[in-house]
Amino acid sequence: MLENSLSNSADFRGECFFGYPLIATPEGKFAIDATLVSPDKGIILFDLVEGTRLGSYGERQDDIANKIEARLKVHRELVVGRRLGVEIHVITFAPAVTDTAQYRQDGYPISNADTLRSVIAQLSWPDANETKSRAVLSAIESISSIRKSRTRREVVREDSRGAKLKRLEDAIATLDHRQNRAVIETVDGVQRIRGLAGSGKTIVLALKAAYLHSQHPNWRIAVTFNTRSLKGQFRKLINNFCIEQTGEEPDWTKIRVVNAWGTPGGEDRDGIYYEFCRAFGTEFFDFRSASSRFGGSERAFDGACRKALAEIGQSTALYDAILVDEAQDFSSAFLRLCYTILRDPKRLVYAYDELQSLSGESLSSPEDVFGRDEKDRPYVTLGNDPKRDLILQKCYRNSRPVLVTAHALGFGIYRQSPRERETGLVQMFDHPRLWEEIGYRVTEGELTAGQGVVLQRTDETSPKFLEEHSSIDDLVEFYEFGNEAEQNEWLIRAIRMNLEQDELRHDDIVVIHPDPFTTREKTGPIRSRLFDLGIPCHLAGVDTSADVFFKTETQSITFTGIFRAKGNEAGMVYIINAQSCHSQGRDLAGLRNRLFTAITRSKAWVRVFGYGPGMAAIKQEFETLKEHAFMLGFVYPTKLLLEKLRVVHRDLSPDERKRLERGTRGLNELVRDLESGKIHVEDIDAETREKLKKLLLESSE
Repeated sequence: MLENSLSNSADFRGECFFGYPLIATPEGKFAIDATLVSPDKGIILFDLVEGTRLGSYGERQDDIANKIEARLKVHRELVVGRRLGVEIHVITFAPAVTDTAQYRQDGYPISNADTLRSVIAQLSWPDANETKSRAVLSAIESISSIRKSRTRREVVREDSRGAKLKRLEDAIATLDHRQNRAVIETVDGVQRIRGLAGSGKTIVLALKAAYLHSQHPNWRIAVTFNTRSLKGQFRKLINNFCIEQTGEEPDWTKIRVVNAWGTPGGEDRDGIYYEFCRAFGTEFFDFRSASSRFGGSERAFDGACRKALAEIGQSTALYDAILVDEAQDFSSAFLRLCYTILRDPKRLVYAYDELQSLSGESLSSPEDVFGRDEKDRPYVTLGNDPKRDLILQKCYRNSRPVLVTAHALGFGIYRQSPRERETGLVQMFDHPRLWEEIGYRVTEGELTAGQGVVLQRTDETSPKFLEEHSSIDDLVEFYEFGNEAEQNEWLIRAIRMNLEQDELRHDDIVVIHPDPFTTREKTGPIRSRLFDLGIPCHLAGVDTSADVFFKTETQSITFTGIFRAKGNEAGMVYIINAQSCHSQGRDLAGLRNRLFTAITRSKAWVRVFGYGPGMAAIKQEFETLKEHAFMLGFVYPTKLLLEKLRVVHRDLSPDERKRLERGTRGLNELVRDLESGKIHVEDIDAETREKLKKLLLESSE
């Protein structure tokens, strides 16, 4: 009733939290019934009364106000002298009390649904302004302290990159209303959270896990993910939130941050799949054995999960809630495995990026992911409930030019069409409207198969302040070099300038190599030269444990392959040997996905380095994008063309690649023998000739 009353009033603005914040007191945790942060009124705290017995509501109001004031006074930016610089109001909301006037006391407002609007209208905040309101909102959410930088940022020059990055980090400290809802609103059942890279999915999941743990300390909660280097980030966020909200560290026996796969060897190596196999006594496969049995890459884990699910009889509940990050990297089988080990009402929250895999397809619908019962009724359906299906449209990591660059290159929007091909596109969404759902708007044409369209990011979904700290030409730069040595020397000079002149810290810089199989070899000479210059650096997952991305105990620049880069971010991102992401052959979708992922790791500046014809072609795509003012213009492919793109640019398993190479060699030999006359067309039986002729004709249509 309070939510409806507030939502239906157009007289004031604000963000309202229910059952939040939690406050640590000597008597234990204390939850405010509801908190409204208004840029016009200040803070309005609600004392909710469900029946008609009001009790000593004046004392409750004093207690609530004193607790929140003590909590906020630790934020120096909110204090003026010894006084809190924001107005705090408390209202007792008692919708069952029809005549609130008979209970009214001076200074202790009380209302029901009919009088709430008039009661709030009498409140004021004389010194209100938007800057103060944002600071208050950030303090209530605790995000500014939870997201503290890894080390203290010291800047001298106001125009340095370090100073710009500090202002940028301060500006994004407050969550938007969609993120607020995702953290605090919990449903009984499955909840899906979708959003772009940089929209806050990881921090939302971490805070949601910590919030659930604070509210329900006896629940057994798991947070899981695909990128192992996210483990430290999740633990830090959860730990900070719990201390901020409850004054206590989390009970790590109840809330677990675990890998998806896992392996024997103790709690640090544990994983959801391994725990499942251990609990049910099913056969466990590590990566090597799973790859041998089910095929390489993601097929290995999918096959292992499917086999484990098929072998169990009666399921056993192991968790009260499971939160899954990077769900786009998992098959449906893993999500079903998580669902299986949950107690009723099956609280599973999974977050994923519609674009992160750039596979051309979204993750399957919940109805398909979780299956159906014997009467063909889906176990899970989200319906049209916005609490169960949240879309985070705003991107708070990447500025508009950075994000659009990643999309343009990832999809091949301005890629030159190869000979005998009707489009340069590498891949595309099956559902055109998905572009609008992730924050683009149509400026020309229409989002329809076979039609031309021009798409643009909106100011609402790509906030302007993310790009106003630097010129567009400085935000994203592409460099084509003559050779690898020239590229490496330029990178070393650029890093020295970042540290010595730009006031960037070592952990503001990440160097990404797109090819995970040659990362150690290709980054070795660069790292050696940096060490000679007295600049410490490390290769994530090699010089550190698999769970560590940034070094926290010492200054060090992070070098990484593309897979470990996922889920992490930095102010300055260098991408080296980008020419490896240009190809006329197979796997182009996967190669472009690497480039997309690398670019979207940046929260300020991106430098893309490479050499040779491949880099020249990639740079030309970027220059064309700039000429189009960072708008995406293309003809939306038809269903038939989409199928062709999926075949032509698909990722191949090692076995498929070997089979293709063998077939291509054999076909080339056959063509040469036919041309030389060693073999005649008539030597090939008529049935085979007809099949070959039919296939070639179909592929040319």
